[in-house]
Amino acid sequence: MKTQYYTAATLDGYIADEHNSLDWLFQFGADPEGAGDTGFSDFMRDVGALAMGSTTYQWLLDHEIRPKGRPARAWPYSQPTWVFSSREQPGVEGADLRWARGDVRPVHAEMVSAARGKNVWLVGGGDLVGQFHDHGLLDELIVSIAPVTLGRGAPLLPRRITTPPLVLREVRPMGGAFVRIRYEVP
Repeated sequence: MKTQYYTAATLDGYIADEHNSLDWLFQFGADPEGAGDTGFSDFMRDVGALAMGSTTYQWLLDHEIRPKGRPARAWPYSQPTWVFSSREQPGVEGADLRWARGDVRPVHAEMVSAARGKNVWLVGGGDLVGQFHDHGLLDELIVSIAPVTLGRGAPLLPRRITTPPLVLREVRPMGGAFVRIRYEVP
């Protein structure tokens, strides 16, 4: 069982622009890594629980679940999902959503239990992932790097991680544009 941060980022280290937009990523189409099977379905088979911050959750609601001018869609995950938020959030019918705030340590223990031997996916954002890292609860970063730069926005992981450094475990080209890197957190 691992606690993993799996995401896409720009070459200069941002996961969203200053308006929380992912348009920079979606310009690559439905298969943003341009490589057919990007490994996401294999990744998801090993995920037993998810966590995300309120900005990520709101983005999913606004762009995937209840997009303006398009039909509503079902929640995309069958696994229990913890949403860390300091404010009230609307639920999604049929979704196993659990609300959390404050210290990530006790919630992580609940997530590990609910995952039943599978991995815990930290969907985002970077500050929430940083809180897991700060408490020694982050095992791995898997990042697909896009060939674009934003100059500013939401950073991949707004933490200083220097000693010990992350341990490189994989570098894999994805199509003609992206590269996926996998780091272990010592």
